Amino acid sequence: MSESELRSIKQRFGIIGNSDLLNHAITVAAQVSPTDMSVLITGESGSGKESFSKIIHHLSPRKHNQFIAINCGSIPEGTIDSELFGHEKGSFTGAHEARKGYFEVSNGGTIFLDEIGEMPLATQARLLRVLENGEFIKVGSSKVQKTDVRVVAATNVNLIKNVDNGKFREDLYYRLSTVPIYVPPLRERGQDIDLLFRKFASDFSERYRVKPITLTEDAKVVLLKYRFPGNIRQLKNIVEQISVLSTDDKIIDAQKLTSYLPSQNTSLPALYKNQDKEGLSERDLLYKVLFDMKKDMNELKKFVLKVLKSDSPNKEIIDDHSELFEDLETTSIIPRASHEEPVLLNIKSNSNEPEIYDAEDHDDIQDITHETEEDESLSLEKKEKELIIKALNKNNNKRKYAALDLGISERTLYRKIKQYELEDL
Repeated sequence: MSESELRSIKQRFGIIGNSDLLNHAITVAAQVSPTDMSVLITGESGSGKESFSKIIHHLSPRKHNQFIAINCGSIPEGTIDSELFGHEKGSFTGAHEARKGYFEVSNGGTIFLDEIGEMPLATQARLLRVLENGEFIKVGSSKVQKTDVRVVAATNVNLIKNVDNGKFREDLYYRLSTVPIYVPPLRERGQDIDLLFRKFASDFSERYRVKPITLTEDAKVVLLKYRFPGNIRQLKNIVEQISVLSTDDKIIDAQKLTSYLPSQNTSLPALYKNQDKEGLSERDLLYKVLFDMKKDMNELKKFVLKVLKSDSPNKEIIDDHSELFEDLETTSIIPRASHEEPVLLNIKSNSNEPEIYDAEDHDDIQDITHETEEDESLSLEKKEKELIIKALNKNNNKRKYAALDLGISERTLYRKIKQYELEDL
């Protein structure tokens, strides 16, 4: 392809850059466009893969027919078959009328399947049939329909790895990647970064009616060294941010530019902000709570062991460890069998095996477990019943709103009302 043809394609599709990798990708797209071959476009998110699908379609004999771009990752798994292949009336709940899918609507045109790696396996099998035979079946139908659609797919994940993990069909991968096109990330395009920066600066200057921002030489060095994990999309957002916020000085030096660039160790979006005053994340707080609980349990075990080994309980010991018993209500008694006396388990602090103390050696130990559990159970049921009555009275017996106040589902509330015989309220 001549330089003039390459330049013409860039101008037509708004592609900025002169890097060798970019020029090669454009050349391959232009060469394959007159054919009906399937194309797989690979590249990182934000690198401009959709532009190459448009080049392939608009330079092909199909250019006067439909071009439909579909993001496979944004369509729920339960509806993607219906979206792509259509459905018959009554084929599922909510299917009040028959619907044409994208493969039927775009007959004679091109379909661009972005994020093809997110497509469910069942849908992949349907897509493979379209690619091999040009046939598909609507959801809820048994009639085979024909379609003449060219498929261009794109992904930002490693499909070979997905094939190895069983997440992507191997036969579909090789059927799609008849012609692979690699779109380079921004960090591999050298001076194209500066060209794009100036283009975006000019666009935002015109949009917001402000003076365009310019970079000093040291700022350009910083810009070209930055990795841009978000690629062109990230660069565009940064230029827009600087254009709007730098109201006084429109000449951006290295220090000022660095203040707008996220850390090299992270990518957009920025670090999670919901942290406590000590800078702990939610996961760290959970670990902290668990460790504190473990510590309290160990202290309790040591205390129980000390009491049991003493000849008589010492009031001073209980006073010293009173905080451990603020919410302690029962003593755990475990019977050996129905005809034997109960025993108390003591977990050694330095052993995985419990020590067993016979109740005969401790006459003061009483089996109060079942009685306490029964009382506690009755108390809880009483409280629950009172709360339900209170919520129903508050909401004029409107069970939907009462359930919302109680933090339970309406179905659970109906069951509880029947359980506590509150239907007449």
